[in-house]
Amino acid sequence: MYCYVETLGCQMNKADSERMLGLLEEIGYQPADQPEDANLLVLNTCTIREGAADKALSYLGRWAKIKQSKPRQEILIALAGCLAQERGESIQKRMPYIDLVFGTHNLHRLPDLVKQVKETKTRQCQIYQQPDFEVPETPIIRQSQVTAWVNIILGCNFNCTYCIVPQVRGRERSRSPELIKKEVESLVQEGYKEITLLGQNVTAYGLDLGGKRALTSINLAYLLRYLHEIRGLERIRFLTGHPHHVDQELIETVANLPKVCPYFHIPMQAGDNQTLRRMARIYTAEKYKKMAQKIRAAIPKAALISDFIVGFPGESQEQFLNTCRAVEENKFDACITAIYSPRKGTPGATWEKDLALAVPEEEKRERINYLNSIVNEVVLARAKEVYQEQVTEVLIERENPRNPQEWLGRTRPGKICTFPKDQKLQIGDLVDIKINRINPWTLKGEVAEV
Repeated sequence: MYCYVETLGCQMNKADSERMLGLLEEIGYQPADQPEDANLLVLNTCTIREGAADKALSYLGRWAKIKQSKPRQEILIALAGCLAQERGESIQKRMPYIDLVFGTHNLHRLPDLVKQVKETKTRQCQIYQQPDFEVPETPIIRQSQVTAWVNIILGCNFNCTYCIVPQVRGRERSRSPELIKKEVESLVQEGYKEITLLGQNVTAYGLDLGGKRALTSINLAYLLRYLHEIRGLERIRFLTGHPHHVDQELIETVANLPKVCPYFHIPMQAGDNQTLRRMARIYTAEKYKKMAQKIRAAIPKAALISDFIVGFPGESQEQFLNTCRAVEENKFDACITAIYSPRKGTPGATWEKDLALAVPEEEKRERINYLNSIVNEVVLARAKEVYQEQVTEVLIERENPRNPQEWLGRTRPGKICTFPKDQKLQIGDLVDIKINRINPWTLKGEVAEV
């Protein structure tokens, strides 16, 4: 039997998909390369924006045609992830060819649910409204040879007025340091060189573990120090964080531990204080700027990555321009930008219905185009500042899919870098690369002479 898992959304979804593959292997399913080759199709969805939901429905429509074209074969279609958690039951009612729906809180029950569908010949829909307090441990099939995702905290305790994540992922639940270390040690034994510690709010790690260890303060800085001792581990990253939890201890820990990559993905979302208040982000543009300055003072070449939302209800042209200025002032190494998309059940969705607050769609598109032009200029200038004619360490992750004569890897601050293949090198090698070409998002170089 073969399964095909398609992943839409963030790194957390990608990590969840690896767990789905591991769980399905336990009941006899092997990964298929194409959906047409599978007996079980699983769509792991995102719901952060309406475009992501539309994309998921499009996938389901195409998969229905695959199922209809093979009437003599038992082909099952499963809907999973954040969209399933939010409105999976209603989607299944509209699309009767969906055999199974399960949410983010009961991923670990996937094998049992598949068995129920097959044994009873009936469709199943199981969505837990609240997650188990303990994060269940599940088998995993990794999709990379040298880098691996490691979940350390699930859920989010913030209530940003544009975001549905707390509703579909629940409140924060940290895994124990011992379980995390055990997983990382196992990965290192399998040959993995780099791990990325994941969480919807990774910088809140350990805050819910208070009281369990009276003599030790459990937080992200503690976990980084704890994992840094693992022999054979080359690199540690973490994402995504919240400015509220980025303190001097965390910054100094990253600065002082050689294995921890100087990479801070800390979304700002807006550069205007009134907009930030409406978003319930609990910090000001000035406070974020001070955080950025502290990071760069301690680690001059550290990468600072941000997310921005354009056209949030009530955003004026002046407030939007404050966001543009914040991009320039903070000199981000990368920015992920998006037009505001209302999510049902959030305050922002209610405000979007108010014509006095809603930003016209045409204006949203104009703003994001303008912001992206500024982002490109800032990111390119920052890349030149850090990498121009420099030699930098790159971890080879794979062959460049656009050019089989090149290797593709990442620098310690997370920049993608390609360079000509050298037969002496292989995937997983750390190599010094002399950078000779820079664009906003990628680097090109050649192996540095010893």
